[in-house]
Amino acid sequence: MAKSPEQEHPVKAFGWAARDSCGHLSPFKFSRRATGDKDVTFKVLYCGICHSDLHCIKNEWRDSVYPMVPGHEIVGVVTEVGPEVTKFKVGDKVGVGCLVGSCHSCESCVNDLENYCPEWILTYNSKYTDGTITYGGYSDIMVADEHFVVAIPDNLPLDGAAPLLCAGITVYSPLRHYGLDKPGLHVGVVGLGGLGHMAVKFAKAMGVKVTVISTSPSKREEAVGLLGPIHF
Repeated sequence: MAKSPEQEHPVKAFGWAARDSCGHLSPFKFSRRATGDKDVTFKVLYCGICHSDLHCIKNEWRDSVYPMVPGHEIVGVVTEVGPEVTKFKVGDKVGVGCLVGSCHSCESCVNDLENYCPEWILTYNSKYTDGTITYGGYSDIMVADEHFVVAIPDNLPLDGAAPLLCAGITVYSPLRHYGLDKPGLHVGVVGLGGLGHMAVKFAKAMGVKVTVISTSPSKREEAVGLLGPIHF
């Protein structure tokens, strides 16, 4: 007989879960695995809300598994590390994004492109290698392989750091990957929403000239007044 989410693992956890596609979350007791040799366990202090969370909660991508604890922009403070962990210690500020596992051996993994790994393990609505369901950051505790944990600088507020783990990397990665991070270049940012404003900030920090492209005249004040000097 299959164990309940609260009995699958030894560490008790609490979160907010979607039980069906209605869009509502409710209190949910479940469990996390014990800290493994290469694991980092941390107390969750903040978790961003990504629109993909809403897609998953409402089963708009037709692959949702309930009950579901969403959240993949997770930050907190380390409470325990495994004996083989080398990058983190208790008390460190850390974060976890969209992935918590991969095969570590395919061409994509070897080239630090784990998001293309055919055996990737998503932070929630996915399965660990033991067949148990992954639960995300709308919870009080997180356990993850240190390979998928990132350090949060002390001078970066944790609440502001959380969205960088999905929205932030979504725009930072192409700027770096396509060489658009060189001073003197000129990039266009289409839209000034959750991702767009981060793209503007990153590009400006890289010394790149920025033009915001939008069909909403109301965005001009935000673009130029709050994020300027940029073009609109």
